Amino acid sequence: QVRLVESGGGLVQAGGSLRLSCVVYGIIFSANTMGWYRQTPGKQREMVATITSVGIANYSDSVKGRFTISRDNAKNTVYLQMNSLKPEDTAVYYCKCRGFANWGQGTQVTVSS
Repeated sequence: QVRLVESGGGLVQAGGSLRLSCVVYGIIFSANTMGWYRQTPGKQREMVATITSVGIANYSDSVKGRFTISRDNAKNTVYLQMNSLKPEDTAVYYCKCRGFANWGQGTQVTVSS
């Protein structure tokens, strides 16, 4: 069974940075595409960034150039480095493994103006 544990969220001022981490259990992590998603109240969950098993990254237009997704296969961990944060980045951030329905508990990111 897949289990995902996100961490690293918090409160930061606009222009600041945060680094999110997601540890994944129960799968062959290195063989799977991983993604970060976010959700705000009343809106659908949206894709932020994905990274394939060989490290090819893809970003939503809203975060391109500010966020960087990476992975450490030895630690079964995927990261999201978030720089130049904006108030509109405020959301609960989740990670997910492509092909599996499971979500973690999420981590709250709040950016103050």
